Amino acid sequence: MAETGTRPGDTLPKGFRSAEHGWPELARIPHPPHRIPLLGDLLGASRSTPLQDTLRYARQLGPIFRRKAFAREFVFVWGAGLAADMADEQRFAKHVGLGIANLRPVVGDALFTAYNHESNWQLAHDVLAPGFSREAMAAYHPMMWDVAERLTGHWDQELAAGRSVDVPGDMTKLTLETIARTGFGHDFGSFERDRLHPFVTAMVGTLTYAQRLNSVPSPALLRRAGRRNEADIAYLHRTVDDLVRERRATGGGPGDLLDRMLDTAHPVTGERLSPENVRRQVITFLVAGHETTSGALSFALHYLSLNPAIAARARAEVDRVWGDTAVPGYEQVAKLRHVRRVLDEALRLWPTAPAFAREARADTELDGDHPMRRGAWALVLTAMLHRDPEVWGQDAERFDPDRFEASAVRARAPHTYKPFGTGARACIGRQFALHEATLVLGLLLRRYDLRPDPAYRLRVTERLTLMPEGLRLHLERRTAPRSTAPGAPAGPVPDEEVSAPRCPVHRAGD
Repeated sequence: MAETGTRPGDTLPKGFRSAEHGWPELARIPHPPHRIPLLGDLLGASRSTPLQDTLRYARQLGPIFRRKAFAREFVFVWGAGLAADMADEQRFAKHVGLGIANLRPVVGDALFTAYNHESNWQLAHDVLAPGFSREAMAAYHPMMWDVAERLTGHWDQELAAGRSVDVPGDMTKLTLETIARTGFGHDFGSFERDRLHPFVTAMVGTLTYAQRLNSVPSPALLRRAGRRNEADIAYLHRTVDDLVRERRATGGGPGDLLDRMLDTAHPVTGERLSPENVRRQVITFLVAGHETTSGALSFALHYLSLNPAIAARARAEVDRVWGDTAVPGYEQVAKLRHVRRVLDEALRLWPTAPAFAREARADTELDGDHPMRRGAWALVLTAMLHRDPEVWGQDAERFDPDRFEASAVRARAPHTYKPFGTGARACIGRQFALHEATLVLGLLLRRYDLRPDPAYRLRVTERLTLMPEGLRLHLERRTAPRSTAPGAPAGPVPDEEVSAPRCPVHRAGD
């Protein structure tokens, strides 16, 4: 049945718990074979890789299908037409369910986890949106560069010792420090630690627990893990409370995200974020602001190491645009168009947030064919939408950054590339993440040649977000002059190649 918590003027329910309540013709939608009473479609399913299981079923069953786990059934869509229809903000809204709803004990009604009938997300969005403007990005840029140089200092030490580097671990350290410093004036000291900071450990614990809740019929079966999760949540709360207390004690900071949360009133209503809401938003930014970006960087570095010709082309662009500039400026990062396409393509193959849910605002028909009741919802399987051969070709599994050349982007249908979600509830920090990741890739390409481990085969770990597992790379320090890279064209970068702030999905329709 539907959960109906509402506010005046908004009667949209939170969504049906199981698909049979919201899809009148659910029987028409295919499901995996060998469905078992009580267990549903869990035969052969993996508790640790449910997303990758679902991708396999998507290939077998087509652009709309369903899966059942115990007493709950879920509808998945990934076809381009279906995904475009669900992107219609007039008919569909964000649905908070499954693992996302499982995070509400951690962050409550924060930007990412608020139900549509809750007002705090809009308040926080309006207060914080200026913190992601072009001017704000330019102000964050020097701090991003400083953290990136801490990474290269660490990698230089590993290289000197003859060791390979732990890509996911180091990208996690990098992105945590970046969002902590730029957003909240805090330094976790990640690169001075032998192990990940306890904040990261607690964060990974809560994400993993939220994922595991979807694989059992009752939380009571995870009683021991539940106690660990409560301890992780308490640690996250204490860490952020200390951070906020320190800021209040100093009487203010440099006008960063935390200052905005504490001091800025809504431009229309004059309302301010409550202390509890501040805590929830800070945790959300610390978690979401580094977890997804670290995954995107890790996948991009993996593919660069496997494709030396693509890496050489990106490196030549860095040499041409940055030259011998010791600290490239904000605009010089924005001009790294091919490096940005490398990142876009990595996010196409492995969007670190691999799905998002949408629910019907009123009774409707999906793509004119599948009736849905108000509150019915489905998961848009982004990782499969990005592999749709009708959109991306029969070689959709191949890593090819040229898919994001301007002419190729213009030729594609809208709403076919969704690494940051869609609509009003899309990721508020997408430009922050894209600038940070482009800067870091540029710096690493400028400084190192990346060599893969010949024995490594990509394994993807799932904890609501995606990350390469066990990825290590060997480094070689570059010796070629930066400003005279072979084949690099001379002269300034044309204006049309400047990566001005824009929607990362590249289309006005998105």
